[in-house]
Amino acid sequence: MKILALILIAVGVIALLVPSFTFFTREEAVDGGFFSIDVKKPHTIIMNPVVGGIILAVGIIMLVVAPKPA
Repeated sequence: MKILALILIAVGVIALLVPSFTFFTREEAVDGGFFSIDVKKPHTIIMNPVVGGIILAVGIIMLVVAPKPA
């Protein structure tokens, strides 16, 4: 449970620090036999800061509530 809490905390911090990221995919636009033209298309994923805060809070709560080893 502690590992999951630490992962949630890390994801929450990253979501708060980096609100969006863009990645590119390559699509074939024209195929003319022995040559082809590829097009890079950008895709942007935007994370709402509220979601990052909620993920961070849940991770902290899970870390505090986790049972202590005896």
